[in-house]
Amino acid sequence: MSCVRKEKGENMGAGEQIEAGQTALGIEFGSTRIKAVLIDLDGNVLGTGVYDWENKLRDGIWTYSYEEIDRGLRGCYTSLRENVRQKYGVVIRKLGALGISAMMHGYIALDQEDHTIAPFQTWRNTNTQAAADEMTELFDFNIPLRWTSAHLYQCVLDHEKHLDKVDFVTTLASYMHYRLTGRKVTGAGDASGIFPIDTSKMDYDAHMMELFDGLLQKHGYSFRAEDLFPKVLCAGEDAGTLTAEGAALLDESGNLEPGVPMAPPEGDAGTGMVSTNSVAPGTGNISAGTSTFAMIVLEKGQTLKKLHREIDMVTTPDGAPCAMSHANNGTTDLNAWVGIFHEFCELMGIQADMGELYQKLYTNSLKGDPDCGGLLAYGYYSGENVTMLNEGRPLYVRMPDSRFNLANLMRANLYTSLAAVKLGMDILKEENVHIDRITGHGGLFKTEGVAQKYLAAAIHVPVTVMKTASEGGPWGMAVLAAYRISGANEYDSLGDYLSQKIFAGQEGITIDPDPADEAGYETFAEHYRAGIAVEKAAIDHLSW
Repeated sequence: MSCVRKEKGENMGAGEQIEAGQTALGIEFGSTRIKAVLIDLDGNVLGTGVYDWENKLRDGIWTYSYEEIDRGLRGCYTSLRENVRQKYGVVIRKLGALGISAMMHGYIALDQEDHTIAPFQTWRNTNTQAAADEMTELFDFNIPLRWTSAHLYQCVLDHEKHLDKVDFVTTLASYMHYRLTGRKVTGAGDASGIFPIDTSKMDYDAHMMELFDGLLQKHGYSFRAEDLFPKVLCAGEDAGTLTAEGAALLDESGNLEPGVPMAPPEGDAGTGMVSTNSVAPGTGNISAGTSTFAMIVLEKGQTLKKLHREIDMVTTPDGAPCAMSHANNGTTDLNAWVGIFHEFCELMGIQADMGELYQKLYTNSLKGDPDCGGLLAYGYYSGENVTMLNEGRPLYVRMPDSRFNLANLMRANLYTSLAAVKLGMDILKEENVHIDRITGHGGLFKTEGVAQKYLAAAIHVPVTVMKTASEGGPWGMAVLAAYRISGANEYDSLGDYLSQKIFAGQEGITIDPDPADEAGYETFAEHYRAGIAVEKAAIDHLSW
């Protein structure tokens, strides 16, 4: 699809850009929200759409129904369409480019007729311990519990009946891309959460794949994993176009034209790297949401000296090696506490805006003690791979002489939402991984100078938050879509495109670690490590 451009010197308004299709759209399936961000080809936000949803625990599996996935896609796009209509008085008929991203990993299986034959298993599931352990030992490479290949092999170990019909195994982002384009592909970053990647060839690691196929054959299965997984593409490569069926699925109004160029789908880790300009070696970002993870880009060919089960080795969207500290549990319990205070306000007849409530509670936490006054919390709604626990019990603990007040209560909640990731970052520090800068993004950083300050103290590195931080992954996916049509042929690399075009002149706020906060957070971290035994005991003894 070609974009109509005005002559140099003429200014095109946002509405005209939208009507001309000089736009890029990113849609990201997050854990609690599906969000769409429409941008111009310079990265400026033109419109947004949202659809709230929540995963369900069904038969011991964290999942979303396939019907809800479709409703969420349409609902999110409808919200964007209405947002654009209200702001500019125009109808979206053309898009310059489109990209789909989603929470990383998990498991979706289809048969030859494209029917889903097993429940969607999200990243949150920790029922794959046996599979991940066996694969890690065989490969001498860490296979996290949430990876797609771990889910596949666990299905093999459990003799799941659907494997008799399996033809395609993939992630949520790749599945939705397939629904929209008919192409069984995925981006390099997303693929690195399916199976280990050989970054020199930008494909699944051939030796490990051969070992994996041996495991499958040992259990009586004749299919080859490589034939089940989507093809690996790097950022900027041709990932197909929006089909007529895909356009009808996305836009229930019927106004959107097919033929839109599609970017390779990505996981939320990859879009987080893009949205923080963190794809070059020595850069890193921390995404804080329902799950919280840190991504540190390594030098080309660099590996860690030791295998660490707490650290995942993945790639950037353009295929550079990246060390990832991924915590399954992030802000869920923190949000629950804010919800309790909102309920109290309603009880007292106070009309409290949720945004203002978050801002006031977060800001008030700055009055708390650097060590949270001896309070300790674990927001473990599910298992936590960093601390090797396969289930979760939200837990709040304090000593009789702890300084229990509102500021310390919220400060401990904020500290603990970053604590598991901090443990992983400590391992990378021991590995002498070089970090020039860290950029934070996600809703946790929306209240200026609070979570950013605590993160700097936790990891002992200056932390920058850009103006686009709250847009996060969907904006990053929109940028990858724009790169697909307007950057890949004009710039030497994705990193150059981001630095020279998208982030040129963008403003950010950087906070250096405060020594008092650093000391306080280390005290909290000591309590956190010691209290893991308490969390484990709660898992072992509390079940109702």
